Amino acid sequence: MTTPQDPYHTRMKRVLNYIDRHLENDLGLDTLSAVAALSKYHFHRQFRGYFGISVHRYIQLVRMKRAGQVLAFKDEAGVTETALDVGYDAPDAFARAFRKSFGQLPSAFRAAPDWEVWFASVSPLTNARSKLMKMAYSLADVTIVDVPETPVAVLQHRGNPALVGETIQKFIAWRRAAGLSAASSATYNVFHSDSDITPPDEFRLDICAATDRKIEMNEQGVEAGVLPAGRCAVLRAIGAENVEPAIEFLYRDWLPASGEALRDFPLYCQRVSIVPMVAEHEAITDIFLPLV
Repeated sequence: MTTPQDPYHTRMKRVLNYIDRHLENDLGLDTLSAVAALSKYHFHRQFRGYFGISVHRYIQLVRMKRAGQVLAFKDEAGVTETALDVGYDAPDAFARAFRKSFGQLPSAFRAAPDWEVWFASVSPLTNARSKLMKMAYSLADVTIVDVPETPVAVLQHRGNPALVGETIQKFIAWRRAAGLSAASSATYNVFHSDSDITPPDEFRLDICAATDRKIEMNEQGVEAGVLPAGRCAVLRAIGAENVEPAIEFLYRDWLPASGEALRDFPLYCQRVSIVPMVAEHEAITDIFLPLV
């Protein structure tokens, strides 16, 4: 996988990678302009010109997004510990910044996240990152493998994609109750819809965990399912939760060049390493395009 080699692109991407890896540290203008090897007098304007958002706001959103993911999906994480991990020495300052970003105090968000507000609040960050962090894939990055039939536990998400976080929370609760950790059981998503073109009330996504156990009746609505055996084109996406660029490459570039035909099963992915167990830049996703 490659990225464009424009020198400013390279410098700005280096800054984003540095921010991702040092959320608990000082991320002032002197530090980041040095990482970019640019004058501090011009760096902040260049950053805004590239991303349409100030460097201060970008850092705040990265910290708040990471904190929200940890609070929502890791029961053992305390508010004070989370604040320290994302660079806030004072819990009260963290709480004010969090409420300003998401309209809830951290403790209230952990208990009952308002996912629609969350989704809207982090969209400027998503848009900023998409301008620079998109990978350029090559045909050589794709492999064809024979996938065995995989029994899975399935929780269906139906409706507004902004509320997927709520479904993820339910699935995590079921996994904990069932003793089926992400470390011991592969996690999959099956994409029945494209959120860019599907009306929100018709959006469909399955969240799955590999298991051959009998699925007992449960309050979350998890059911037994299967990922069918067959040939698949596989492409690995590294360092981003948004896998759409990789999916677009498979359909737009790889498939026409390959001469392959699609099987009647949706595209799906395996979440090899998952946020918040790892930071967003460390996330790994293998995308499977089913072939005849």
